[in-house]
Amino acid sequence: MKVYLALTAVVFGLLTVMHVWRMIAESSSLAKDPFFLLLTLVSAGLCLWAVKLLVAQTRRGQTS
Repeated sequence: MKVYLALTAVVFGLLTVMHVWRMIAESSSLAKDPFFLLLTLVSAGLCLWAVKLLVAQTRRGQTS
């Protein structure tokens, strides 16, 4: 389960970084698009959620 959570956090983290990078590279046109902003926030939220679950599972000492 730890590997799945770590991979999920990495994938959504990279997606968030790429979205922010694209917003910077393409000036502010994407920053005004509500759908693109929503997708960026959702991916950031899923990344943080996966990190939170991974930390909680590590603290409990589960190995599976």
